[in-house]
Amino acid sequence: MKKIILTGGGTAGHVTPNIALLPALKEDGFEVSYIGSYKGMEKQLIESQGIPYYGISSGKLRRYFDWKNFTDPFRVLHGYFQAKRLLKKINPDVIFSKGGFVSVPVVLAAKRLHIPALIHESDMTPGLANRLAMRGATQVCCNFPETVSKIEGNKGVLTGTPIRQELMAGDATKGLSFCGFTADKPVLLIIGGSQGSVFINNAVRGSLDELLQEFQIIHLCGKGNLDETLEGRTGYRQFEYISAELPDLFAAASLIISRAGANAICELLALRKPNILIPLSLNASRGDQILNANSFEKQGFSKVLEEESVTAESLTATVREVYKNRQTYIDSMNQNQSIDSITKIVSLLNDAIKE
Repeated sequence: MKKIILTGGGTAGHVTPNIALLPALKEDGFEVSYIGSYKGMEKQLIESQGIPYYGISSGKLRRYFDWKNFTDPFRVLHGYFQAKRLLKKINPDVIFSKGGFVSVPVVLAAKRLHIPALIHESDMTPGLANRLAMRGATQVCCNFPETVSKIEGNKGVLTGTPIRQELMAGDATKGLSFCGFTADKPVLLIIGGSQGSVFINNAVRGSLDELLQEFQIIHLCGKGNLDETLEGRTGYRQFEYISAELPDLFAAASLIISRAGANAICELLALRKPNILIPLSLNASRGDQILNANSFEKQGFSKVLEEESVTAESLTATVREVYKNRQTYIDSMNQNQSIDSITKIVSLLNDAIKE
């Protein structure tokens, strides 16, 4: 049996594409193990899939001053030696990394041990962790065509992003029933990312009175971000996090408001859901979400609202506009020639083993 180690963590976006690959990897005869951080969200997500999980020491390289900047390099170095020991123990044929800082020591240890490693980059421009790990990568799988030319050494290959197939099998009726909603009023779904978004939460709740006149609202607000004063509000349901029921909620939604993480927007494209993207501002990110969102808007898939321009009035007006013109967005998404990312990546993994 072929052996593969998956790695990646820190946010759900660094884990869910790995989870999307699992059925195809098992069907193709791979024995799968996972290396992540000790306590990151990836641990729970992967263990729930019944995959052997190994935790290693992990640090983070920050663009701002923090005392941890002086100690984290030692954690990363420790993680490198831990990863090296694990790779010798498991003896995988290939590594697949979805990114995040925990993946860097794994990929670099793989290079040291002459194990082929493929990296996946979801954003248009590679993040810092992937830029560091690329030194040990055999190939870099890219989500956007624009990214391929930015990868040095002709390592870049266009694969798109693996989408969890269960998302495509949602039942709208079940989603409405789960929320206690009716079928005679459209549903607006708000997603702030795996950790939630205080900015989007506040913007939506500030517009709630107006929005509830025309929509039923499902609000995924992130851990610790529930507003108890809104519990029991007719037509409004808030959840910290949803897992098993998420496909049904997607199916029930007529319109979605989301951050612009690459994995999230690719899921919206695959589901053909009209959407409003509010990317993280440059004050809180390196600007990757802005590039992702602008690319989708240019292709007619999304409407973009910059954080700086969001008010209760502008958000309500944009929701009404996009819902009114929702078929235009759906038509644009239907014209997109999507890649079978899962099949493409599994093929590349097999090629790397042969080579």
